[in-house]
Amino acid sequence: MPERPPVAILGVPMDLGQDRRGVDMGPSAIRYARLQPALEELGYRVSDLGNVEVPIPEAASGGDGKAWRLRAVREVCSAVSRRAREAVARGALPVFLGGDHSISIGTVSGVCAAGRTGVLWVDAHADFNTPESSPSGNIHGMPLAALTGRGHPDLVGVGGEGASVRPEDAVLVGLRSVDREERDLLREAGVRVYTMKDIDAYGVAAVVRRALEHLSGLPRLHLSLDLDVVDPEVAPGVGTPVRGGLTYREAHLLMELVNEAGGVSSLDVVEVNPILDSRNRTAELAVELVASLMGRQILELPRRPL
Repeated sequence: MPERPPVAILGVPMDLGQDRRGVDMGPSAIRYARLQPALEELGYRVSDLGNVEVPIPEAASGGDGKAWRLRAVREVCSAVSRRAREAVARGALPVFLGGDHSISIGTVSGVCAAGRTGVLWVDAHADFNTPESSPSGNIHGMPLAALTGRGHPDLVGVGGEGASVRPEDAVLVGLRSVDREERDLLREAGVRVYTMKDIDAYGVAAVVRRALEHLSGLPRLHLSLDLDVVDPEVAPGVGTPVRGGLTYREAHLLMELVNEAGGVSSLDVVEVNPILDSRNRTAELAVELVASLMGRQILELPRRPL
């Protein structure tokens, strides 16, 4: 068995990219659900790097109705991008704890400094709006577009000039809520998308294998996990729940299949909102899913054909 890389946990308690308070407590909730012990039980050496400093929304600056708190989001994401580059340069596998999904502008741009990286975006939403297309102006609906070079230059430029991710190197899985103009942007960009209709029709295993096959030629894989991809009956503690998401076992199977295919080189876990949760269920689920992604198995036996 190859040696496991050291894991570096970094919290980004950001709630600037949307308008529901509480998601800034997501990193604390996930830590409280025993993320570090769960990874250590799997044999990883884990270091917790603490949190990136984030201003509260009332003190955040910049932005307008098209992109709320733009300057503050850019500043935080730029700091996150630097920390991500440092972690990867040390040979660590960084695990970023959000916070809302706008943190991925920083996390993904940072890990992509190490070279071309595939992105598996597991989310109920496409996050492919620009300030011009967004009906709300909330930046947590824009990160994947910004990472592929679309949107406000202050967001696209986090981590360096130009796009961090090639559109053909990104795959969306679990999609079930897309804004009208966002559909056109996705189609024009050529991002590969698997919706919940695809999962219903073909099964989660077939969809995940197709997604991984598409990304298999790339040297690095970043998985960005938004907990609202899971059905709100299972994961109630999210800010933008959408009915009809992944079941508990579908979510675990997705993670297990990514692990079997070779795993990830970096990971986001975002949009856990303890204020909206029930007894920290969603944070506990997040820890379980990360453990499945990182190698936890039901039985550690050689696989045999059924």
